Amino acid sequence: MSDATTKTIVITGASAGVGAAAARRLAAEGAKVVVVGRDPRRTNEVADAIGADRHIADFAKLSDVHALADELNKLDRIDVLANNAGGIFAERLITEDGFERSFQVNHLAGFLLTRLVQPKLIASGASVIQTSSMAHYRGHIDLADLQLEKGWSPWKAYADGKLMNVLFTRGLHKRHVLDGIYAAAFHPGVVASNFGSTAGGVTKWFYASALGKRVMISPEQGADTLVWLAQRTPPRDWASGEFYDKRAVRRPNKQALDAGLVDAFWTRSVRLIEG
Repeated sequence: MSDATTKTIVITGASAGVGAAAARRLAAEGAKVVVVGRDPRRTNEVADAIGADRHIADFAKLSDVHALADELNKLDRIDVLANNAGGIFAERLITEDGFERSFQVNHLAGFLLTRLVQPKLIASGASVIQTSSMAHYRGHIDLADLQLEKGWSPWKAYADGKLMNVLFTRGLHKRHVLDGIYAAAFHPGVVASNFGSTAGGVTKWFYASALGKRVMISPEQGADTLVWLAQRTPPRDWASGEFYDKRAVRRPNKQALDAGLVDAFWTRSVRLIEG
């Protein structure tokens, strides 16, 4: 049984791909969906098609995240916050906020947004869902070099970011499940979307190629676990603090099982957003 019709669901990165597919499906089931995207045209197209509220926010700008949180805090409730925004980037760039772009877009902005709307999430008994990836198994977190001043590459930065999503999920569960916030991370699959357009090199070629399109799954298929987590009610239907693939719990990267690292990473993230 789906509970989606009773929920207000905020989805970031919802202007295309998995986020847009999840927004369409959840809205069709009667949920109040709030669409968040970076590109105004595409975000408005998705929102207009499903009759949803929308907000434009570029997660490479933390000022946009603060402004977004101000708007979301005006909602009566937030039952689900889907931190779906993210990407892979061809170059190592530093944002106007002073952070490496992949680190900021894939982790820090979503962490900040969650913190800024945390009272609303607690009041609503919300679920916070992170779009991670099987790529997180290739990640390795070095607390002394979170922003990869040494050894940066597009896939290293992306894999580390997806591992950070899992660490955040486990930290959020540990700190706030007794407050009524439930957390999960999930793998969407290798999805035919515009994901690779900013990656450069072989990754960009693969995502645009006929071969890639033959072997990848559709955004609708990729959104399945996100939709399932958003529809259902934890802890009755799914376990908080876990990493999911195809609606099933999977053992995550061993670093995510290190409670000391989870705590230290959380503390470091808080210090970064608080300056």
